Amino acid sequence: MKSSIIAVVLSLSIGAVGSLSFAEDHLVRFEGGIGVTPVSSVAVPVNDGGTFQNVNRNDVRGVAPGGQPWVIQRLKADVGIDGSVRVDGEGLLLSGGNNVGTNGNASVFATLFCDAAEHSSSLTGVPLDANGDFRIEDVLAPLPPVPCNNPVLLIRTANGGRWFAAGILK
Repeated sequence: MKSSIIAVVLSLSIGAVGSLSFAEDHLVRFEGGIGVTPVSSVAVPVNDGGTFQNVNRNDVRGVAPGGQPWVIQRLKADVGIDGSVRVDGEGLLLSGGNNVGTNGNASVFATLFCDAAEHSSSLTGVPLDANGDFRIEDVLAPLPPVPCNNPVLLIRTANGGRWFAAGILK
């Protein structure tokens, strides 16, 4: 009985140490995603065609949004202290325009912002699957600082660098 209790305590201790070392290898994590809405606000006057003269783009850290709204069903990203990045995304699809519900034939890359500094995966990106799924496995350049202050993760188009989705910090 005493040896069983010691075995349980020992296995719990090893599990806690293993969790700590795993956490120490990661700089930042993101779980969940937000699709882009290209316009953050509009103001009068209204043009004859129903458009607005005064439109504010939904720029994030100086990066312009995609021209149409996008949705993302799921996003999970881990950035290591060595700059390694893995992003798994599902359902990154257009949610407006004539190509609604498609991947827009897009390829995407990831950019981690630490304060205002950009750290990106390969700018050639990875193509979205027909259903909008993608996986990015790369090393960010330049390497992000440790710690990464005020982190923001954007998923961007390889054609022009506009952002389509943002990660939710875990």
